[in-house]
Amino acid sequence: MRVSLSVILLFALALSGCAGKGAADRPAAPTGATATNQTLIVTPESALVGKVKLVNTIGRFVTLRFPLGRMPVVEQRLNLYRRGLKVGEVKVTGPQREDRIVADLVAGEAEVGDEARSP
Repeated sequence: MRVSLSVILLFALALSGCAGKGAADRPAAPTGATATNQTLIVTPESALVGKVKLVNTIGRFVTLRFPLGRMPVVEQRLNLYRRGLKVGEVKVTGPQREDRIVADLVAGEAEVGDEARSP
């Protein structure tokens, strides 16, 4: 008898906790938002992004470092960006060693830390 009374009280307590969550407890939708069944589409970024690790101003070439498995091909052109602004352009010439590759500076300038991205 005591066991069944305990189970009934426990069940009643569980239901009372769920019953208190009403529409007033939910956050309101932003003004102008409509309740539609929109699906969120997530696409991974496929842009090639690397960093300038070495700059030779006399020879006008740079050494670029890329994530493993994501290397540019020879003759590929990349843009150089510094703090979001385009500052130069390079053409990948090689050689490649592990995660680094050499590129000729075609236009603009380069500094260590600049970001190399595919156009």
